[in-house]
Amino acid sequence: MEYVVGDKVIMKKGHPCGSNLWEIVRVGADIKIRCIKCDRYIMMSRVDFNKKMKKVIKGEE
Repeated sequence: MEYVVGDKVIMKKGHPCGSNLWEIVRVGADIKIRCIKCDRYIMMSRVDFNKKMKKVIKGEE
């Protein structure tokens, strides 16, 4: 699946701050996402991201 910087994604497990909505910040072999609620960043491999992602909400186009 193709991901674009700026897309919003909903992850299966929530972040400890209580949100499960994230924004994609960097795309490559690894994907970096930012929590919308608390602005924390997480980087994970594309394989792990595909397993943990629930739904993609397209960003501003």
